[in-house]
Parts: sequence; structure tokens; C-alpha cells
Amino acid sequence: MDQQEYAVGATRVAAGRPDGRTGGAGRGTADAVLAVREAGPAADVTLSPDPGLLRLAHWFAAATPGTADDLCAASFGLYPARHLGGAAEPAAEPGVSWWHGPTAHGATPVRPREDRTDGGLRRARRDDAALPVVRSGAKPGRPGRHRRPEGAPVARLTVTAQDRSGEELPAAERRIAARLLLAHPLVTASGPHADGFPLIRRHRDWLAERFDTLLGYRLVVGPWHARLCKAGLGADAARRLEHPVTGAPFTPAGYAQLALALALLVDAPEELGHRRLLDAMGAAAPELAAEPADLDMALAALAGWQVLGELPADPADDSFVLTVDRELARAVPAGPPALADDADDLIRRAAEAEPATAVRRLLAETPAVLAADLPEDHRAWLTEHRLSGPAALAEFLGLEAELRAEGVALLDPAAELTDLALPGAGTLAQAALLLVERLVEEVRPLPGETVAGDVAIPDALIDGVLGDIADEYGLPARYLADRTALRRDALDLLHRLALIAPTPHPTRPPAWRLRPPAARFAPAPDLHPTPGTGRHSRPGPFVPLPPGPRTEQRA
Repeated sequence: MDQQEYAVGATRVAAGRPDGRTGGAGRGTADAVLAVREAGPAADVTLSPDPGLLRLAHWFAAATPGTADDLCAASFGLYPARHLGGAAEPAAEPGVSWWHGPTAHGATPVRPREDRTDGGLRRARRDDAALPVVRSGAKPGRPGRHRRPEGAPVARLTVTAQDRSGEELPAAERRIAARLLLAHPLVTASGPHADGFPLIRRHRDWLAERFDTLLGYRLVVGPWHARLCKAGLGADAARRLEHPVTGAPFTPAGYAQLALALALLVDAPEELGHRRLLDAMGAAAPELAAEPADLDMALAALAGWQVLGELPADPADDSFVLTVDRELARAVPAGPPALADDADDLIRRAAEAEPATAVRRLLAETPAVLAADLPEDHRAWLTEHRLSGPAALAEFLGLEAELRAEGVALLDPAAELTDLALPGAGTLAQAALLLVERLVEEVRPLPGETVAGDVAIPDALIDGVLGDIADEYGLPARYLADRTALRRDALDLLHRLALIAPTPHPTRPPAWRLRPPAARFAPAPDLHPTPGTGRHSRPGPFVPLPPGPRTEQRA
């Protein structure tokens, strides 16, 4: 679907701040500020919701969790790119299967139980002294007000000495800016990624042309913010919003509160009482009343995007006044849902594009593109442009193309252009890495076997492998008391990295399939694998011993 501006009426308002800017992070000078209503006392302004965003809020509320995630990607397009890191050694020939080719397997970054004193998987902590010179995550020395304390990897902006050598610097700056926008589609001059904003402004014309040509994305750069308007990724894209502090996944009700708040904020005064906003949300859609946690995550996301300023420490504080940036509020929707009939139609429309653009979007945004997953015309384009298509994006974004028999992955050796990392720090990432490694060793097809892509994973094998991991490495208290949570969270992480895929079942939890790129995280294949020998693993078939001295004596 063509990217459309979220258009609202425009009249000038007069307002200012001590730093010379008007409004919030998305504002320019007073002469350039756009607003919907005439200037006047904030109390005299009637809050009325935008019809398109109000309609979207109802779609979110009625959606299942997975559909709500896909609807968010389609309507807002604020998801980050997600890439695997670490090229295989040695490099594989293009026709080699992921199942049987070279891997990126390395030593697992956890230590056995007997080597540790903490009773759980040891958590690696980031060394601030080792961070690169320029970091997009926050100003040097502090994590950023809305950054999660430890969890998601930091997308860095690294300028090396070689980049500073002279005429290569503009190209390096363009690449840094392009990577930042793909990782963070909304960048402000005063936000956590402010270090990269001058580069975006400096190269905005070149960036706008390249994003439009390669991906069909529209780039809007103003005095105080830059917005890359991404398209949707279609159904089952495994992208979701999370609470910027706690990391809790958004619920359909949380998404509904987010869209409802936006419906009012695109036309709100620059100073708005917190209680007044809540009352207006309740009056605009009383049927969408939600739990406090859902409202909290919605407002936290808006504060993280700087649509709202500081939030009240006490949600019950009726005297607290919010600072609203209308320009950023209008920058959040990638396009109004007026053309769509319902949520499913919007998800479909937002992902529509000609084959070349659609495939390049998948290459730029997802861990791997498998030919078997593509429609026939998209698969034909990928086959015809197997070398040139990925190469153009790899050059633009500083990635490395890995061509395999099943498809293509654009890898980021720096492990920066992603919101999820494997290997990664923390119990969950380390357990998931061990899980996928051992699943591959158990069910990977032998060379010469005919495999149509994915391989089924026996359900008991997942529990067995996780049991072995718990025995060998221990678990923190939260997983020790709830092994089901460990299974759920580890499988969720591997699913979001496209290393496993579910086969839905109407009456029971989904079965899981192992995807070919998962083999990158296991040791090189053994031509004669033996069944798993872990205490919790499913035993292999019984093979009788041949007659011999020992069996004759035993008889």
C-alpha cells in the first residue's frame, strides 16, 4: 500500500519554550508549527477523537493478540529491523542448505552449574567502557529515560577511524543514518537517539531517495524529528510493541488504549491535564474501558516516542499536566485506516507491493527470507535477482548476504541492527540458544534426505531438552518455580527470530517446526548422529546387540 501522510487541518498557534522551540520534540519554530485549532486557553478546547484512529482502536480491542500485533505493524510501522548476526565460517556456496552447510556456532556463553555460585544461568552485563564512540541508544554515560534497563540489545552508531579517513566519511555517515532509521523509524533531536539525528538531516535527500527506490518507504525529516514510514509485514509477522520499561508485551486492550489516546492527542492542546485526557478517552469510547496496566503501557509508549512528556508518578494525581507534541502524535500513524474494511484488510493492504519491493522489504526487516514462504511471483523475483537483490540492500545497510538453498538472510556481523539477539545476554537468551542448538542436533535431516523445508519437532523433545538444560546450568527462581514459563518464553523468542514456526491447532497448543536457518546455531552436521542421551531426552529405538562372547555368557 502506498505510504500516505496522516493529514490534518493546519492553523498556526503561538507557544514557546525556554529552548526556543514550540511544543515537544517534533516541533519547529513558532513560524512553522502546525496545529488543528486556533490558539486559545487549553480549557476552552474541546477534545474530539479522530474518526480513523477511533475506528482503529475498536479493531485492536476486537483482535486476537497475534492479529493485534500485525495490526500495529500495519497501522504504525514503528517496528525495528531484525537480523541475525555472525557469518558462517567458512562461507558457504549459494546452493548449500542451511541444514548441512557451515554454521556460525560458537561456544555457548554460559557456564555449567558447578562453575557458578548464583544458581542460575549467568547473566552477562554490558561493559560501558567497551561501547563504541557514538551510540544511538542514549547520550554517552546514561541509558536514556525510556530505555529498558537491561534486555534489548543496543543499536549503536559506530564511527571508526577508517570512516574518518576523508572521502569515505559521507558514505559511512549515510550508512549509519540508514541503519538508525531502520532500527528506530521515529528519531527526534532530543530523544534517546539524538546523536544520529544530525546525520539524518545532513543526508536526508539521499536517504529519502534510497528508501523510496529500494523499499518504497517515505522519509519525512523536519527540524526536530525524522520519521521513516514503514509498510506492514503482513499476517503472522511476530512483531509487537512492548512496554518501554518493563518489556511486557502489549495486549489488544493496550493497543486499543494507544490508538484511542492518539485519536485525541493529534488535536489536543500543548498542555493537557492527565485527568482530562483519561476522562476524554472514557467519553469517546466507554466500551473500550481497560485495566490500569493496559492504559499504563499505552501512555508509556507515547512518552517513549515523546508524544507525551513526563508522566505522573502517581496515576491518581488529578492535578498533573501533560505536555503534548501534536506533530509527533500525527507522525505515529503511517496512514489512516480509511481505505480498509476491517483489521485483516488493513494488514493485507499495508503489506501490498510489487514483487521486487515486497521481497526487498522482507530482506531488510526480517531475519531470513525462505523461498518456500513466498508467493509464486515473489519467489520468481528472488530467484532471478538472487545475487543483485540482496547485494543492493547489503551495500545500503552495511549487511552481509548469506545465500543458501532455501533462501537468503542479510546478516549483521556487528549484531546491532536488531531488537533481538542470539546469542544474547540473560537467562532466556542463553537457554533459547542451548535449546535451538540441541533441537537441531536431534532432528536435523541427514544429507541426501528429501526435506521440503521445515522439520517437525516432537513435543516431548522440547521438554526433554529444557530439562537437560535445567540440570546442567540451573535456573533462576522465576523459572525454577514455573518450568512452563521457561518453555513458553524460550519458544516465543525463537519464533520471533524465525528459527521455529508454529502449526496451529484448534483445540490444543500449537506444534512446532524447526526452520532451516536454525541450523546456523548448531555445530557442523554429523553424518552419523546418535540419539539424544540426556536424562530427559526421548530415547532412540532399541537396537539388539549382535551375538558375541558377552551375550553368550549372559545367556
